[in-house]
Amino acid sequence: MKRLVVGLTGGIGSGKSAVAEEFARLGAAVVDTDAIAHELTRAGGAAVEPIRRAFGDAYIDASGAMDRAKVRTLVFADSGARARLESVLHPMIRAESDRRIEAAAAAYVIHVVPLLIESPNYRERVDRVLVVDCPETLQIERVRCRSGLAEESVLAIMRSQLPRATRLAAADDVIDNSDTIAALHKRVAELHRRYLELAQS
Repeated sequence: MKRLVVGLTGGIGSGKSAVAEEFARLGAAVVDTDAIAHELTRAGGAAVEPIRRAFGDAYIDASGAMDRAKVRTLVFADSGARARLESVLHPMIRAESDRRIEAAAAAYVIHVVPLLIESPNYRERVDRVLVVDCPETLQIERVRCRSGLAEESVLAIMRSQLPRATRLAAADDVIDNSDTIAALHKRVAELHRRYLELAQS
């Protein structure tokens, strides 16, 4: 049976995690590419040795995990290094995502992919695109509170992502996350009912 797969995306600080958690609470299966990437790059993870071969021992920390801060700094400054990291991680993340989607027992899957719209192969693998959206000032505020990053660092990350308008133009569904958590949950519940209908049709 083909399962309905909804690709969930949004800019940094838009609230993707809060949305995914609420869908999971309502009974959707959630397959999160960031969570998979963390598993692959922690100590003992399948990507650690390929990353060591690609970048050297300096990018593996004392625990045996990928040194996320060092790698983030490197790939942000060097597009060649970013492409090298992606060539290691992306096929592994895709394969594990496919396995989890296939194994999901729920009526539909929320597939959390921060760079969904930047990745054309992902767009072909989801039935709908759901964008979590909020004003950019709110994104900056949330990321600064959460991570302690300086505003300029947050802006640099945002500039490396697609513009908000481009993301919205690619959306089949949108969740506006600029209001209260209650409003967010109400919108998720509406979409949950819609996705159940689509999954059954």
